[in-house]
Amino acid sequence: MNKINCIYLLTIVALMFSCTPKENKLGDFKILPLPQEFEINGVSSISFDTPLTYQAASSSELPIVNKELILLKETTDGTPTLLKFSIDETLGVKPQGYTLNITDNEIIINSKDKAGLFYAFKTLEQLFIDARDQKVNLPLCKVTDYPALAYRSIQLDVKHHLEKRDYYYQLMDKLAGYKVNGIIIEIEDKLKFKRQPVVASADAWSIEEWRKLSDYAKERHIEISPLVQGLGHASFILKHDEYKNLRDNLESDWAFNPLDPKTYEVQFDLYLDAMEAFPHGKYLHVGGDEVHTTGRGSKEPALKLQLTWLNKVAKFAEEHGRTPIFWDDMPLQQADVYSPMFNKDLTQEEVDKVWEENEHKLLEFLDLFPKNCIYMRWNYNSPQALGNIKAMQWFSSHDLQVMGATAGQTRWVLMPQEDGNIENIRSFAESSIKSGLDGLLLTLWDDDSPHFELYMRGILAFSEYGWSGDKQSKDALKTAIRHRQYGYTMAGEENSFITELEQPVAFWKNALLQGNQRNYLPSMKNALEKAVIDFPDPNNKGAWSTKYAERLQQASEIKQTTDSIAKKIEASKAKALRNIYNLEVYEQVNKLAQFSPQILLALQAYDNAENQEQLALAATNLKELQKTFTSLRRELEEVYGKTRILSKPDNYILDQDHHVHLANQSLNFDWQFYAEILFFEKLNQEMNKEVYMENSDALKK
Repeated sequence: MNKINCIYLLTIVALMFSCTPKENKLGDFKILPLPQEFEINGVSSISFDTPLTYQAASSSELPIVNKELILLKETTDGTPTLLKFSIDETLGVKPQGYTLNITDNEIIINSKDKAGLFYAFKTLEQLFIDARDQKVNLPLCKVTDYPALAYRSIQLDVKHHLEKRDYYYQLMDKLAGYKVNGIIIEIEDKLKFKRQPVVASADAWSIEEWRKLSDYAKERHIEISPLVQGLGHASFILKHDEYKNLRDNLESDWAFNPLDPKTYEVQFDLYLDAMEAFPHGKYLHVGGDEVHTTGRGSKEPALKLQLTWLNKVAKFAEEHGRTPIFWDDMPLQQADVYSPMFNKDLTQEEVDKVWEENEHKLLEFLDLFPKNCIYMRWNYNSPQALGNIKAMQWFSSHDLQVMGATAGQTRWVLMPQEDGNIENIRSFAESSIKSGLDGLLLTLWDDDSPHFELYMRGILAFSEYGWSGDKQSKDALKTAIRHRQYGYTMAGEENSFITELEQPVAFWKNALLQGNQRNYLPSMKNALEKAVIDFPDPNNKGAWSTKYAERLQQASEIKQTTDSIAKKIEASKAKALRNIYNLEVYEQVNKLAQFSPQILLALQAYDNAENQEQLALAATNLKELQKTFTSLRRELEEVYGKTRILSKPDNYILDQDHHVHLANQSLNFDWQFYAEILFFEKLNQEMNKEVYMENSDALKK
């Protein structure tokens, strides 16, 4: 009887609770890039796990949607629909724009075009993610959205290494989700060229393999356009014996001779293969930067030679339906108007004076500047400089197309610095928007080759500023980036560690070296003596610690910082809802940055040892650190190797490395650890020397 009463009581309680309205809790929703207008007015009745019914008549317009995230159910029987969407070319927003309204029991999307419909669903996906993560309903909201810049492209630089295939496909999904719509891929030798097969690396993808990725990206409204380097940056071609006769300087594999017709035969063959591999891109980036040619001593002006080459390749691009893009730095350098673009302290009067004195050097060859070309004004650290703005205005005023290029990675080793260059990205995006330009490129150079996951800060900042403009503070954007990358649980400032990691990484670069030498170690004669930090002298106790007092103070502070960061990353891995791998990569960066201070402090202990026992203990500690380094390197390579191909093919020919790119300095991953490898080589020599001296002293006694 008691059992029956208990069941009855539980039933009554259940009925009471079923009649009680569920709590309508408003979640924390952050959209990135931030919509132009985003208004939340409450909580809808639509749950994150509710299948969205839509009419069959709309199915032909349905874009690619993450159907594991948004449950879609097509109806044909007149069932009421939760989701209504349409394309209306008369909609009062810019191309790629849309409106998204979520009412209590309905989602209504109107878009300007197919791209706008796709981006509306990307915004909806972010709302669903936040609702799912927080176990709340979708918000009552109104969104009106469109891009500030029509073309928002990132650079994919594969010249020094490839990622694993799946990573690129996942990257396309991620970029599309943040409304990036273009990629400029610096392909170099990672395409299996048919017409000039010698150029291709053994690990290159075929034309068909790249085309499949290009097709996949196009379905997600990302157009991939190739960058095939020339006139300079041509080492990937000219390093081969078969092409040495095309060099402008026979001793250098850097630049082509622009007066040799065979130069164009080779370059045009490479262009044709690249355009086949990336058939949906509207551009052909031809490079052309950082090069001075003479035409094999032809006595022709350098600017004329540059423009002679540019005219030929620009005409070829146009004949094949592509708009050529050209880095604009060399004409400006050759006309002596270049330096003001990087000096933020110059007044408008001072900039104008430089141009008044030198503009004639450009005007002399103005007729040779091809009109069909986009002149890409790259400036990574001072886009707001009046000289930079003046240069862009010069191109526009002479009916020449211009586009800006900012950077999320330049020559920073191990990881990008300065918040992923966020302030300069913001500045260049803002000036491009105000100038009415069509687009902006985010370069992500692989010269010193950090892991691609570490570029995400810059990419997401670029996504924000290129689409939305400067609509929220830097701190608010950082919060949104953490929220989107890892989940709402990571949005708070207490979870911020990436900026803190920058100083340890900057210190790591040369911590074990006598100067700023890391990039130059492989080419140095006697690098152990000239580049690696010197060791304590047992006969002059404490002198070494005095000499390096400032560095040791930094090491002590950085050890504390990296120890603190290690705890934050560990906590973040437990709190994050997604992108754990991204945190694992940062964890490896922190461990490497932690290691150099440990070595320096161990050397300090060795230098300050007061007796033989302390000296032996310090020496043992240094030897143990060598084992620690071996383990540390193995772990880092295991983590990086989940997505990245770490080694080049055995038969790969390294080029002359004119710009001392770290990632060009070994076939395996030694280049990442070269300073540490040399340090321990020197340590072993020093320790062996110490043992010899001790044995000699013992024999004398």
